[in-house]
Amino acid sequence: MNANLLHDIIFYVMYAALAIALVIIVERALYFAYTQRQARRLEQALTPDVHRTADLPDELTQRNSLPLAVISPVLDQKHRASDREAIGDLIDAQYLLSKPLMARGLWLLETIVTAAPLLGLLGTVMGIIETFKALAASGVSEPSLVSAGMGTALYATGLGIAIALLCLVGNNYLQSRMERINELLKVLLIRAGAPTSRPENGSREQWVDSEAPRYA
Repeated sequence: MNANLLHDIIFYVMYAALAIALVIIVERALYFAYTQRQARRLEQALTPDVHRTADLPDELTQRNSLPLAVISPVLDQKHRASDREAIGDLIDAQYLLSKPLMARGLWLLETIVTAAPLLGLLGTVMGIIETFKALAASGVSEPSLVSAGMGTALYATGLGIAIALLCLVGNNYLQSRMERINELLKVLLIRAGAPTSRPENGSREQWVDSEAPRYA
């Protein structure tokens, strides 16, 4: 394959990767902002008077959200469960099901962080090869022409590093937001699964404390 053509293709791939990364960062940032806002509103709404999903305010149940989808089965099933162990298993299952929904698309950012500098380096190598081939064919030995060709080739490396840095910062920011939302979901699940009446062998707070290590 022509080295110059491959050099151009690598540039197109890097620009496409940059566009994909920007879409993921913006989409996840908006999704996390909405999810965190809904989680905090649900946290305030989960009072001792809420025993099932229908008891929640209408403004929280009329719009779909991840926190609502996570705690609804726990709220609706805790009155039917024969023992607390079944509710504990349901809490664990709901929490685990929420994690892939939160992390959707983030693996692409991690891949771009690793691949973008390598693509840039490959583009630089192809550009250098094409530069020296052109110089050898024309017999030109002017240092300025060599420098111009090398500068164009090295641009690919710079672009790859810039894309990787953008994705790294964006991914770290999103991971931090996701961690905070996960903590909120843990609190919501524990509060949603808490017994509506005081257990015979201990207080409600003792049961909640005993459930918390399940997520460690």
